Parts: sequence; structure tokens; C-alpha cells
Amino acid sequence: MYPAAFCSATISGILLQNRLIRSATHESMAESSGAPSAAHEKLYTDLAKGGSGAIITGYAGVQQDGRTSFPGMLMMHNDTLIPAYRQLTDSVHRHGTPIILQLAHCGRQTRSAVTGMKTVAPSALKDLIFNEERPQELDEQGIEAIIRSFVSAAGRARKAGFDGVQIHMSHGYLLAEFLSGYTNRRRDRWGGSTENKFRIVSEIFRRIKEEQGSFPVLAKINGFDHRRGGMRADEAVEIARLLESSGCSAIEVSSGTVEEGLSIMRGPRFPSEALLACNFRFKSMPVPLKQVTAPLLRLAMPSPKPYRNYNLETAKAIKKAVSIPVIAVGGIHTLEDISAAIESGSADFVSMSRPFVIERDIVRKLQTGKQNASRCIMCNYCAIMIEGGPLRCWYGKLPARQALPRA
Repeated sequence: MYPAAFCSATISGILLQNRLIRSATHESMAESSGAPSAAHEKLYTDLAKGGSGAIITGYAGVQQDGRTSFPGMLMMHNDTLIPAYRQLTDSVHRHGTPIILQLAHCGRQTRSAVTGMKTVAPSALKDLIFNEERPQELDEQGIEAIIRSFVSAAGRARKAGFDGVQIHMSHGYLLAEFLSGYTNRRRDRWGGSTENKFRIVSEIFRRIKEEQGSFPVLAKINGFDHRRGGMRADEAVEIARLLESSGCSAIEVSSGTVEEGLSIMRGPRFPSEALLACNFRFKSMPVPLKQVTAPLLRLAMPSPKPYRNYNLETAKAIKKAVSIPVIAVGGIHTLEDISAAIESGSADFVSMSRPFVIERDIVRKLQTGKQNASRCIMCNYCAIMIEGGPLRCWYGKLPARQALPRA
């Protein structure tokens, strides 16, 4: 029987030739203006040629103060960027593959040293990773500006030829900060109950729908995190229902926050060598201090288990609660697991990030029987080393000039 993963399907009128989606992945490839580069065009075209059912871009910032601290972030904060994106979408569409722009604001997970602006958040709570400063708590005017920025960016995406947008509401970025009781300590209409915490999202969806009509708007949410008072599966299910009632086209289910270490992208060993080589806190450390720090990092930031299929249970619960498509991401790297996720009814689609980093044509290889699993070893160097340069697979090993000498 032909695997369900390779049957065509639709998301709010977007036709996908299969059910395998390239999940949003920051590439550190954008021009200084935030426009996509020639490297982006090649990457996304390669993904299209390689059989991806759909491509979700790396996150694109909607405001300057929401730009990531990593280099080369895509932006969609002004109209001058539209022509460059139109060239990109035209290139991808020549191969019959839909492309969706992920929109984001990084909230407190950035640094004013990079953005040139004060970091902002629902509540003035320091992030454990980006803790150089306490963020400024957003007031009504600031929240309204962010809502308008998401709505305007969605309109630009449509003009640029994207098939839809995905609103980034996971991994501890701004909208996830509003949704989580751990980061949202507000007592006004933007905090407290689930409905109040969701209000900023509902306003974004309502206004996009008012201005753009049937233009597909997807969401990426956390099914859970490990913060005290943070997101739990039962509230994620409630949020999924609210998204459906807001006109959401599909929900991608992920988990975790950046300050939890390897919770988002799990693996058997913490990539301490990569972190020490390029992270802004560690890269200038003397080598002897790095040698002492490496084992401490591994102890302080263990990766939770399981390493595979870790969002499927929550995705299944959400799928039971909504009628719109559900996309599962997180360690689903083998054809057996992909097929099981879809055929068991846990998800309608499977998205992957790391497998597409090591093999842009992984879908074609799985579909033709050349492979039955990704070659990814889950070292997570790709996720760390983007702080120092463009996205690539390192396969768990740095060049000698960057590697940490043995003590």
C-alpha cells in the first residue's frame, strides 16, 4: 500500500503533493536589510526540487525590536522587501511547491545590543539565556503596534506571492510569552485567563482575516513546556480550539523554550563544543576556562527524553479537539515513524527541520526508497552554529580551528 505520507492533501486550499513539510528553520542567510538572499533562493529551490510537500521559511521579523540576536534574520517589516520575496516565491513555485512565510517577534529572546532597541515582553521577566537586561513590559500602545505589525507583514507576504503565513507562537518568542503563564504575569485584559492571554493572537487573526480574506494563516504553538506555571497540554488544546474559531488554517505542534536548552531540538548529547565556539557569552573565553565549562554545560542542560516523536501525544490530543489540519514536528525522522504518525491519526502532516539541513532532498529519498530514515545524528550543532554563520550540517564535528582542544 502506498504510504499515506506521500499522498497529496490540502491546507486551506493550498495543494501539497505529499504530507511532509519543511518546518521553519532560521538560516542566518538574510541580507542586512532582512531581504532574502541568493543563498535563500538556492536553499528553498533545492527543497522544492527535493520533494518537500511545502516549505515554511525561517522566521521573518515583523518589527525591528523583535529581530533575533542571531545574524541574518529575514524581516518583513516594510514594503521595500516585497520585490526580493516575490523573486523567491516565483523560483519556488516553478517547481510546484507551496511556500509559507513564518512571521515572528522574538520578544525577550533577543538583545538590545543587536536590535538597537529595548527588548519587550508581556511582563518584565528576564530570560535565563538572553539575560543581559530586564525587558520592558508592553503597554497598550506597544501591544497595538505589534498587532498591526503582524497584520501588515501578512499583507506584504500575500503581495510577495506566498501561499500563506504561519504565526510563530512557540519556543518562548513573544506570542508564546503571552500564552504562557510563566512569562505572562499580567493582571489586565492581556493576562490571567487563557482567553485573555490569547487576546493578542485573536486580534492578529481577526484583522488579517478582515484585510486579507481567505489568505491562509497557520499557527505554530507549544503543546507544552517545562517552565513552572508554563504551557501544559490541556491548555494547548484549549488554545487550539480558540485558534480554529479565529480562522486558523492549520496548527503545527511543537514544544519547549530556548531557555530550556535542548527541549525544542533534542539529542543524546548537549552540543557544548558548538556553544563554546560561537555563542556571544562563551566564544571569547580563554581555552582553559572553556575546557572547564564544557562538562558543566552538559550537566546543567540535559536533553529530556524521548529524543524521537516527542510532540505526537500532544498533537493527537489537539487533533481530537479541532477539525483543521494538525502538523506534528519533533524528532520524527524515519519513514516508519512518519507513516505511523499520519496513519494512526496523531497528525495530518509531519514537519521536519534537521533532516532538511543535512539532506535537502530527504523527501525524494524516502519516497523513492533510497533511504528509510534521515541521516541526521541529532547533534544539534546546526541549531547552535547559526550564531556564527549560515545554516549547514556539521555532523557533530567542528573544524580544527574551532574545536576545543582536549584538556
